[in-house]
Amino acid sequence: MATNRTFTMIKPDAVAAGNIGAITKMIQEAGFKIIAMKMTKLSAERAGQFYAVHSERPFYNDLCSYMSSGAIVPMILEKDNAVEDFRTLIGATNPKEAAEGTIRNLFAESIEANAIHGSDSDDNAFIEGSFFFSGLEQY
Repeated sequence: MATNRTFTMIKPDAVAAGNIGAITKMIQEAGFKIIAMKMTKLSAERAGQFYAVHSERPFYNDLCSYMSSGAIVPMILEKDNAVEDFRTLIGATNPKEAAEGTIRNLFAESIEANAIHGSDSDDNAFIEGSFFFSGLEQY
């Protein structure tokens, strides 16, 4: 059953480039309500915990280094069909393949520094959101 919440995180490249305001504006203009939001910095250890599912992948260490290289902005978003609609809004992981006008098309530097994370399922949205925000009820 589809839920109405998803998780996102503005990544270090987009934060460092000063794109928090422009990205959150796009999110809100697309009809998403920001339920929770904060700015934080991951240690390499915490980044490793968040991305543990990728620990056997060749890019894991680089990913952890990148995600702990600067501030991030995790958020819980709410909207009907949240996960699918948000994945459409952010665009393809590779910004060269991202549809025009998507967040990654407009703000990503590369496939590695792709500006924003978006949960790929309702279950992962809850797991990822709970990593950053306590007291969430299953949504």
